[in-house]
Parts: sequence; C-alpha cells; structure tokens
Amino acid sequence: MDLTLRINRNTGLKGLTFWGQWALAQGFVVSLLFILALQHTGAVEFYYRVCAALTVLASVPAYTFSGVYRKRDSYLTGLGRLFIGWSITMAALACMAFICKADALFSRQVILSWAVYGFLGQALLYAPLHGFSKYYQRSRKSAHRTLIVGTGELALGLAKKLSLENLPLVGLVSTGVAAQLTPDVPRIVGEQKDLLELITTHDIRRLYITLPLSEAAKIEAMYVDLLGANVDVVWVPDLNSLTLLNHSVRVVDGLPAIYLNESPLTSQPTAALSKSLLEKSVALLAIILLSPALALIALAVKFNSPGPVFFKQDRHGWNGKVIQVWKFRSMRVHDDLEVKQASRNDSRITPVGRFIRRTSLDELPQLFNVLQGHMALVGPRPHAIAHNNYYSGKILAYMARHRIKPGITGLAQINGCRGETDTIDKMQKRVEIDLKYINNWSLWLDLKILVKTPFTLLSKDIY
Repeated sequence: MDLTLRINRNTGLKGLTFWGQWALAQGFVVSLLFILALQHTGAVEFYYRVCAALTVLASVPAYTFSGVYRKRDSYLTGLGRLFIGWSITMAALACMAFICKADALFSRQVILSWAVYGFLGQALLYAPLHGFSKYYQRSRKSAHRTLIVGTGELALGLAKKLSLENLPLVGLVSTGVAAQLTPDVPRIVGEQKDLLELITTHDIRRLYITLPLSEAAKIEAMYVDLLGANVDVVWVPDLNSLTLLNHSVRVVDGLPAIYLNESPLTSQPTAALSKSLLEKSVALLAIILLSPALALIALAVKFNSPGPVFFKQDRHGWNGKVIQVWKFRSMRVHDDLEVKQASRNDSRITPVGRFIRRTSLDELPQLFNVLQGHMALVGPRPHAIAHNNYYSGKILAYMARHRIKPGITGLAQINGCRGETDTIDKMQKRVEIDLKYINNWSLWLDLKILVKTPFTLLSKDIY
C-alpha cells in the first residue's frame, strides 16, 4: 500500500499540463490542415472545416487513452505516446470518412501530408514544452527544503519516497520515539521541541508530520505553533493498517476529504466512459471479424456432446451485482450440486472442450457480455458465486475486486494467475494483483494488458 495518499488525478497542475499542451498541438494541426487545403484548392472548403472540428473532438479520448503529455515520461516515451494518440485520431477520422462515404471529397495528397507533418510538428512542439515542464518541476523541488517530523516506519518510508523524487530532504525530527535508522536514511537533525529553530537554521520550506491519529492533540498544538513560521505544513496520516482502494485526497465544499475506498469508475467518470465506449466498439468489431470462427466452434461443441452450445453461469459483476457470464460449453452436461473448479485431467471436459479451454476460445462469447455492459475487456476475472462466498470470509478485501467491472482478461491473468485456485495462497495472490490493477487503473494499463494477453494464452496452467 502507498505510504502517502495520492492526489486526485483529474485535478491540479497535471490537468493544466495536459490541456495546455493539447490546445497548442490542436491549434497547430488545425492551422496546418487549413494551410495545406488552401494551397491545394485555393480555399478552405466546408468538409475540411468539419474534418478539423472532428480532429479536435477525436483527439481528446485518443490522447487521454494513450497517456500523452505525462510529466514523468522521458522524451522518447512521450513521443511514443504522442505517435499512438495521433495514429488513433487519424484512424478514427478514416473510419468516419469511410462510413459516411466522404473519403472522395478530400485530396489524398493533402491528408497524407497533414498526417505526416502534423505528427512531426507536434513532436517539435513537444520537445520545448516537455523540457520546460521538467525544468519547472526541478526548480520547484529544489526550493522545497524539507523536514519530516517523526522517526517511525511511516516517516522512514516517506523519506525514501522523497529521496527517489530528488526532493531536498534535510532530515528527520525526533518525537521521543526510539528510531530504527539505517545508513541509507537521512539523519536526525534535532528534537520536536526545537522545531522552530530547526526551520530557521536550515531554511525549511516544507514540513511533513507523520504522527499517528492517537497524537491528534500534539499535532494540533504543533500546527498552531507553525502558523507564523512561513513553512508549508503537510500531515501524512498513518493509514498503513487499512487496505486502501483507489484512494485519493480532494476538497469537498472547502473541507479536505480522504477517499479511502472508491471505484475507479466513479472517481474517473470521463475515463470510464472512454473505456466503456472503446471496449464495446472493439467487442463489436471482434464479433464481426470472428463470426466464422464462432460459428465453427459452436458447431464443434454441439456435435461433440449432447447439450447446449453455451454455458451460462451466475457470477458477481460490478458492485456485487449478479450477472450471467457466457462461455462455450466445454464440459459434458452433469448434475453436480456443488460448484467445482475444473482441474487438470478433469473427466467432465469433452475433447473439443479441452482444446477450446487450452486456447481460451471458450471465453469468446463473453464479448457479448461486454456489449451488454455487464463485463469489460480488461478487469478482474469473475468467479462463481459459491467461490466468492467461500473466499470472502477467508481473504481480506476479497469482495473489493468487484469495485470495477469484471473482465475477459486482466492483470492477474497476464502475470500467470490462471487455472485452478486449489489453495488459499493462490487465490490470495490473484486478489492482490486484482487490487493492484484497481489501484493503478488507467486506459494505458488496459491497452498493455490487451497487447500482452495473446502471449499468455498457451500457458501450461490453462486446462
């Protein structure tokens, strides 16, 4: 669990950085399109103006999905994200032109030149803006000479995090608690009673307080003393005993609020909408392209053993709502009263079923679950309700997996957590990875998981 709460990702300087660079980039590409159209036809026709407007609109989800203009990226990584975002935008425009049969209106020379020079121009704009952003961050960090009040585990963890971010940490201030210091952590520069003197002596600009909630009175008294010290005071509450989920800090009507447990789908509604629209579009396209394969698998299942083509099972979905998950039937029809996981050499599995399970082709009908809005392409895999009831009382925060839509694939699956979970430890590991996915969810992470999934389909643990 993070030692410090992260600030809401949709607010603050990060948002300004994205929208500022995005506005400059879109201003450039729109101007370039108009100049090229003017040179070619002598006028900026109406359809070129429509193309410019659609470009601006399409670039918002495309650039958000690709993670363009992230401050922590290196220059080359940033260019890679920019290329992906611009390529998605161009692909979206091409699809719209094809669907509307408007491609004949545009000059191929103009559009190809615009696509190439549009990216190159954005790349040239990105270089100074990226450099300025990095310089601004470094200058801000160098001005924040810092002290940490406390010497406990939280203080030491915070010190390491500040050191990784190259913040000028002067040292720790003892509060009377015995410190367990090692050579790789900052020195203790003094005691709490000398705090005001230490701030003046070391020209401290920021002070982190890492005292626990049990010392609230001491924290309040310290804060009152520091009001006239011209120093930024940051309280880092000790929440290490809690299992946090997608946590953040925000302001609600002027009051600071710590969100300990929140679904990413409610904390980032715009990104969640982009995820839903993108996944439904991909699912629909996949169903169309894979329809011959789906028909062949259905026939093979039907003729291999008597029974229905599809296996439908009630499972928990988003926020614990019960949904029906579809799969191609891979087992013989049986009357087991107990829900039992498939195991290696399971006698219930048919010959065709063994093949489609081994290649994960039995999961393809879940594309229809994605279209219905019950599932996502990427998310924690849904388990049978009986298994959820069993593990929820044995694994901490087990049901927190359902704070996001279940997926056809997920972070746990590409990390080798597939097949039978015949021990508590195996399920515990899967849950830990699922919670890690929820805490770090982004459209960019979803894309990486989708790209990696095909390379894990022949895992020896699938049966």
